[in-house]
Amino acid sequence: MKKTKEFDLWVWISIAIMALYILFMVYPIVNMSLQSFFDSKTGAFTLDNYVKFFSDNYYFSTLFNSFKLSILVTVFSLILGVPLAYFYNIYKIRGHSLLQLLIILCSMSAPFIGAYSWILLLGRSGVISKFLKATFGLVAPSIYGLGGCVFVLTLRLFPLVFLYVSGAMKNLDNSLLEASYNMGCSGFKRLYKVVIPLCSPSILAAALMVFMRALADFGTPLLIGEGYRTFPVEIYKQFVGETSVNHNFAAAISVIAILITAIVFILQKVAANKLNFTMNALHPIEARKAKPFTNALIHIYAYILVALSLLPQVYIIYLSFRNTSLTGNMFKPGYSLKSYQQVFTDMGDMVINTIIICGAALLIILVMAVMIAYLVVRRRNVMNNIIDTFSMIPYIIPGSVIGIALIISFNKGLLVLTGTAIIMIIAMVIRRIPYTIRSSVAVLQQIPMSVEEASSSLGASKMKTFGVITVPMMMNGIMAGAIMSWVTLVTELSSSILLYSSRTITLNLGVYIMVSRGCDGKACAISTIITLFTVISLLIVNKLTGGKEVTL
Repeated sequence: MKKTKEFDLWVWISIAIMALYILFMVYPIVNMSLQSFFDSKTGAFTLDNYVKFFSDNYYFSTLFNSFKLSILVTVFSLILGVPLAYFYNIYKIRGHSLLQLLIILCSMSAPFIGAYSWILLLGRSGVISKFLKATFGLVAPSIYGLGGCVFVLTLRLFPLVFLYVSGAMKNLDNSLLEASYNMGCSGFKRLYKVVIPLCSPSILAAALMVFMRALADFGTPLLIGEGYRTFPVEIYKQFVGETSVNHNFAAAISVIAILITAIVFILQKVAANKLNFTMNALHPIEARKAKPFTNALIHIYAYILVALSLLPQVYIIYLSFRNTSLTGNMFKPGYSLKSYQQVFTDMGDMVINTIIICGAALLIILVMAVMIAYLVVRRRNVMNNIIDTFSMIPYIIPGSVIGIALIISFNKGLLVLTGTAIIMIIAMVIRRIPYTIRSSVAVLQQIPMSVEEASSSLGASKMKTFGVITVPMMMNGIMAGAIMSWVTLVTELSSSILLYSSRTITLNLGVYIMVSRGCDGKACAISTIITLFTVISLLIVNKLTGGKEVTL
């Protein structure tokens, strides 16, 4: 008698996840790429969109500008972040736990809000600019253009370098550092001769992450670029321009953006593989107290850098309690809750939309990420390897490109999603699911397979073992990744700005709308609410990890 093949639900889960990726990510990107080869007026096949980009210096300069901005931000982030991680792990710093939470908070702020706040501080009518002019007769450095973009993005992205390098230094053996110290290699000399070479794979990974974030950033150059055109801003203008639009040309720029980021990603991976090696810290680094003068310099460097990075958020919170005019356009003497009253009275739906849209996206991310992590770690095969690859693609695609791809693919035909909350949720899931997948994979790899095998040997089905044994053991990693995803969902702008409608405005979009209308009081109040979401999320992460230090 022929044995009946056992039904395997995980096979069907793999097929379902693959189908979702093909429908909502692969198909839109392929469709957008095809649209880039057609004329927007005649519909005829053409290469004119690409010829136009590379032959017209106005457009081609956006490529150079984006690379210049991203490289400068990456270099300065490494210059600031690597020494900070070194000081933090090698020497005793007072309030080190609080310092790390503040550093993480710096990186979690919405980029558009940071740029807006620096305008209020160092803009032409900024409070610092006015103070320097009135008190010392000095003209403050301009916050606009390339310099301003590099300054703002560096202060937001150096924490990523700190987290990556700190994670690598946890694996360094203290005996190596002691040996170098005994040979007269200490301080900065030990940093660049011993620590940096040993942490080079993580430094490269941090450099890639910073480069990608800077290349894809939309809010900062849009607000303070002032003529310094970058890829994401040009894509946005071509797609929703005030005077004219050219969706096909926007699609061509998007394809070029994908190719460039993919090349950078591949080059980084090749370099990282060549430098890759394994370290086991039998004797973890023990932080020691530095000499008095060095100790003072370390504390000054660490806390001033973090204070400067946090200054925009603190100032925004302060302004949110300032008294405003009836319209919320101007600040008046005194303090009140008028800005918050105006937000919740006139724009209360933003909070509800943020909770519903971001909450729905987070729920989908949680379910899919856990399943993908299990497929990747426990049931590795060709299909699941492809799913794993698909899950990493959003790392190299700017948010504005994903937004355009979804609009082009779902604005007509059988499945019309443009203008709905669903399309925003899809974009958020695509962009932010990698965070939870990676953290879930890392935790699952540490769970012995024998635990699940023991459950199966006792008669539990594969799905019951997964739900009752595996998922609870993964919970800390799942929740940590989920909360990090939540923070990035709340601060999402680059794709949402293309996909939202009047009924789906979220908090971060609300800041953009209020800033564009000149309603500074409301913008500050909404920004403060977003900061509150972020702080609560970080406190939950800290609670779930038992106060353990967060690294990448």
